[in-house]
Amino acid sequence: VQLQASGGGLVQAGGSLRLSCVVSGSVISINPMAWYRQAPGKQRELVARITSSSKTNYEDSVKGRFTISRENAKNTVYLQMNSLKPEDTAVYYCNLDRWGTDFWGQGTQVTVSS
Repeated sequence: VQLQASGGGLVQAGGSLRLSCVVSGSVISINPMAWYRQAPGKQRELVARITSSSKTNYEDSVKGRFTISRENAKNTVYLQMNSLKPEDTAVYYCNLDRWGTDFWGQGTQVTVSS
């Protein structure tokens, strides 16, 4: 199983980015997927999660700004990030929970300048 994340970059505060995570070796439609992030000196934290039935939940600080979605035909999960803030700066990782075993992408850097 491999997860390939992309879409990170440098953006000004208030801007938007869309992260993508393409999964190979597993069908995402039957497993929960999530985005995590890790800022320098901090622990990795859950940002958003989507279940196989497309139920979503979000970390409090991103509610109303970020949207997680999945496109099963492309085996891809997305994270649309709007109204970005400097505190959103981190490496973002996609995660696949496959029957209790976690698989991770390589991470994509998001930097928000003030």
